[in-house]
Amino acid sequence: TFQALFSSGEKARRQAILLLASGTLIALLIIAALICGGLGLLLPFFLLLFCVPETPRYLVMTGRDRQALGVLQRINGEERAERIFNDIRNSIKSETEPLLTYGVLVIFVGIMLSVFQQIVGINAVLYYAPRIFASCGFDNAMLFTVFMGVSNLLFTLVAIFNVERWGRKPLLISGSLGMALGALAFAAANLFGLNPLFAAAAIMVYSASFMFSWGPICWVLISEIFPNTIRGAAVAIAVAFQWIANFAVSSSFVPMYNMEVQPGDHFGHIFVYALYGAFCLLAALFVWRLVPETKGKTLEDMNRLWKK
Repeated sequence: TFQALFSSGEKARRQAILLLASGTLIALLIIAALICGGLGLLLPFFLLLFCVPETPRYLVMTGRDRQALGVLQRINGEERAERIFNDIRNSIKSETEPLLTYGVLVIFVGIMLSVFQQIVGINAVLYYAPRIFASCGFDNAMLFTVFMGVSNLLFTLVAIFNVERWGRKPLLISGSLGMALGALAFAAANLFGLNPLFAAAAIMVYSASFMFSWGPICWVLISEIFPNTIRGAAVAIAVAFQWIANFAVSSSFVPMYNMEVQPGDHFGHIFVYALYGAFCLLAALFVWRLVPETKGKTLEDMNRLWKK
């Protein structure tokens, strides 16, 4: 569903990014409903699924051109919808090509986008935020966690309203640098024993920077960057590497965070966020040097881009 939304026009991309931002909140509400026995609260969710249209590419593939054009017109306007519709029809006629038809680089870029989204360490913060704030010395760690969640949602709005104006690469690069600043500041706060509020602010800068960049924009790029004839297999591989990296980060965080050279020296706090900060800087360099800008391009345009 997210792939379909991300590749169906600017309006749909904004909707998909907002869905990603609010997904955690909805998940928490669903869990609360299940705990309270309120299964009836889930009924509207299932009913709304029937309002989600099929993707234009699927409709063209199954011979429902009129419906496909209608969906595209609703999202992109009549003039642009006609051009996208013709591009889709032409690309659908092409058979699926071998995975390496466009070379190794496009697959490598897709995989590394997924890997960097995880190894910058964001899920360590999202999964263990109360524990991190508590380790900084705060008694009200959950309050800081809630505040961070609200901040994350607000900063996701930056991506929603600027992804088409600023482009994908500027958001990713600026977000990477903001995350590096936050992660390295948190490491410095533990190294030099700075005020806990400074450490909390650093974590929030780190998290907010992810939310307007790698959080939603990585998914946008994964859905846009691959040529149409290898897209299915390439996206599957990229997402598989994302989950592998997610597991590696989430399972290694606690042992690394708790490392001590001497009792109470917070070595793990310093090491793990210095490491994440270094990965953030590498992510910025990777995007700058290797990732093409996909703003304003269709999937069919990507076929021509990677053939050059």
